[in-house]
Amino acid sequence: MHPAFSVVFFTTATGAGYGLLALLGLLGGLGVIPADFWLGVVGMSLALGLVVAGLLSSTGHLGRPERAWRAFSQWRSSWLSREGVASVATFIPASMFGIGWVFLGRSGGWVAVAGLLAAAGAVTTVCTTGMIYASLKPIAQWHSRYTLPAYLIFATMTGSVLANALLQGFKLSSTAMLIWALLATLAGWSWKLATWRHNDRLEIPTTANTATGLAGGTVRSIEWPHTEENYLLKEMGFRIARKHSAKLRRITQALAFAAPAILLAIALLLPWPLGAIASVLAALAQLAGMLVERWLFFAEAKHTVTLYYGRE
Repeated sequence: MHPAFSVVFFTTATGAGYGLLALLGLLGGLGVIPADFWLGVVGMSLALGLVVAGLLSSTGHLGRPERAWRAFSQWRSSWLSREGVASVATFIPASMFGIGWVFLGRSGGWVAVAGLLAAAGAVTTVCTTGMIYASLKPIAQWHSRYTLPAYLIFATMTGSVLANALLQGFKLSSTAMLIWALLATLAGWSWKLATWRHNDRLEIPTTANTATGLAGGTVRSIEWPHTEENYLLKEMGFRIARKHSAKLRRITQALAFAAPAILLAIALLLPWPLGAIASVLAALAQLAGMLVERWLFFAEAKHTVTLYYGRE
């Protein structure tokens, strides 16, 4: 698949934003994270800013962005529409939580309820995003048991690393959050390796023979359906060289998982502000690495429509 940067940025930014929002809603609402004004302002601005930036960037991949609002009407059958509805609905409890926790300095009671609802909305939205891709049967690399959990694990991972950097930056060092961010990063790394291993071993059953029903011989295309590249080939026939894929996988592992894990482990041993600097660097490295990981997620996916153009 063609890895459009607007969609790559969208999946990276919204995953991190919703992950951070879920943690703030849960821990802030229950009083685990103190109701500090500037902590709340920066934290909620970062979470909602990432979400809004991601959602706005996703419209850049639409042919007619001004008609994006029509997608909300298909929520009965479309995961894309359900994602839009869930993302907008989440802003209601998130706004209520932000008012109570940030501006009123309160936790517990209705603020806790709003925070829990915001966290639930964030998780629901991430699930709908994952299902957009997991539900696509023509793309075997996405239509697997690995896709939806990956979205949830990566949102938890990036949200946790951001939350840790936020707390460290405000001198509210939390060993528990540091360890949780480290464990989430290791879990994301393990899941990504398992996903790559699964995709590399995939044997896609659909071929030109099965597509035409002519299983008795070998079906091949003697000429292209048309003389120049069209929308289908541009969007769904993208091909990446094996050596480039291997190199980008190494970059993904280094930036998204290895470097953050090492920096978080170092932060456990360092006093403030050195621990805070290591935590912020871990968050920045991970976000950069996840952009590469998302690019690969699209680039390595193969749509069966390419069989029509003689590509196995």
